[in-house]
Amino acid sequence: MGKSPYLQGNFAPVEHEIEAEALPVLGALPPELDGLYIRNGANPAFPALGRYHGLDGDGMLHALELRGGRASYRNRWVRTKSFELERKRGRALWTGVLERPQFDNPEGPIKNTANTSLVWHAGRLLALHESGEPYQVGLPSLETRGPYVFGRKLRHAFCAHPKLDSATGELFAFGASPVAKPHLQYSAINADGTLSHTTAIELPIGVLMHDFAITESYAVFVNHPYTFDIRRWLRGEPFAAFEPERGSFIGLLPRRASGAAIRWFAIPPCFVQHVVNAWDDGDAVVLEVCHRASARLPSDDDTPDAPGESPVLWRWRIDPRSGVVREEQLDDANADLPRIHEGYTGRRARFTYAARFRRDIGLPLADGVLKYDLMRGTSEAHEYGRNRNGGEAVFVPRPGARDEDDGLLLSLVHDEVEARSELLVIDARDFRAPPVARVLLPQRVPYGAHGLWIPRREHEHELSLDLRRAKAARSRSAKSGRT
Repeated sequence: MGKSPYLQGNFAPVEHEIEAEALPVLGALPPELDGLYIRNGANPAFPALGRYHGLDGDGMLHALELRGGRASYRNRWVRTKSFELERKRGRALWTGVLERPQFDNPEGPIKNTANTSLVWHAGRLLALHESGEPYQVGLPSLETRGPYVFGRKLRHAFCAHPKLDSATGELFAFGASPVAKPHLQYSAINADGTLSHTTAIELPIGVLMHDFAITESYAVFVNHPYTFDIRRWLRGEPFAAFEPERGSFIGLLPRRASGAAIRWFAIPPCFVQHVVNAWDDGDAVVLEVCHRASARLPSDDDTPDAPGESPVLWRWRIDPRSGVVREEQLDDANADLPRIHEGYTGRRARFTYAARFRRDIGLPLADGVLKYDLMRGTSEAHEYGRNRNGGEAVFVPRPGARDEDDGLLLSLVHDEVEARSELLVIDARDFRAPPVARVLLPQRVPYGAHGLWIPRREHEHELSLDLRRAKAARSRSAKSGRT
């Protein structure tokens, strides 16, 4: 058996945590870019226990601080409990998604790597992996502060794609459990960061649910037949399987209702990994996603997707009163990792930006980014160029912008010939033009998952809060010492 493709080329991990100032910039960084761009991704610290897949590695954060036309860089592992335990033992202790789950592992069957995505809410940066609790990360240092469980109120794993309602400041999340019941739980978190609502949603079997959506009225769930069954595992069969005969469903739950109030609407069997957005349209709900007709189980080869396995832009319109669901394919490009102007989450957004993944290889390599105008039904591409690959592009609105697409896209790209990683800054309104700036990075950044942008005014406020908390803690300690 050959070496995993996820351990070769620019998928291979980097070994060092570094810091670098005054990075070379080709072009000019717009002055309105004042903050932190941070990207999460898998970066294994030890050789795999069994076969390795790119979903398995320890979380590593790569951060670029942009200010005054200058850029600096630092990277840090997310030091989860499992990461620290493996460092203490000096070896990997968990198998990954290509091996049978270790239900007999005394440390637990699944490793929380915190390697998938990030969310910024109520002055806290959380690194996320859907199989466990979030990990809080300090800024701008990227130091891991430990698990964050919302004052011990979090009772479920925390999904990789929580949704922030920018109008109310509320954060909504779910947790999916492959084996233990309830298989799905859903929570609402107030603008101040307090978890105020959790409810169970009954499912007959554990399913892979990676993303969901919100509207102003509903939480919207996509329940597809990628199932987990311990009975299969006990028979020596795969723990996970795509079972189209079980059907697919869209669930609508009023945002703070009991899970018993959810209504499920049947749709043709399919699989959705990433949601674009959803919104209320009168009494109906519109949901846009990256849709696959079927789902391939994770593999350690680079075989191109079979027909139907590649994600394409798709739309469902659900009428709760009649029970009718209408579906429409919006494009045929291989598009995934969608992002929108986050101020439009849960409300109708005109523009979506998605990575355009290559069809000639079964690895998640994007040769460009697509801009969809969902009202006109058009699209255009910004191409990275020959032998240059990337992934997700994050949209950053310009301060005071009136138009939805008045902003910049940030995307990490690797030049395979030059063996160099760069941050591209693309003008979203002059989309096909060359990047307005390219920041050359001091070390290779492996292909990864999801990132975000935090304006300076927000993370500096968080830093001042931390300093006040630390001062208060020292004061309490001093008083305790005197007594």
